[in-house]
Amino acid sequence: MDMNPFDLIKNMKGIQENMKRMQDILPTITATGSAGAGMVEVTVNGKLIVTSVKIEKDIVDPNDVETLEILIQSAFNDASAKVQERLQSEGLKAASTFTKA
Repeated sequence: MDMNPFDLIKNMKGIQENMKRMQDILPTITATGSAGAGMVEVTVNGKLIVTSVKIEKDIVDPNDVETLEILIQSAFNDASAKVQERLQSEGLKAASTFTKA
């Protein structure tokens, strides 16, 4: 199916309005990911910006920082996947592909 360039120009305002709407909505969508049975939680918004990190004090061991780093990474990845799911469920497929790294 060929796209008529004039149709694209005609639809440009609608496309711009949708992009503006996405930019307004992305920061309001949040998801919290967890790791280590909830010992580490990371919350991110639709732009994949971390807005909160919670770490249970019991797991902080100065001799084992590596485990904490892995838990934080896992919690972030979990939250990121949940944001992608929310974006798709809210019909923002363009936004979900935009935020994929």
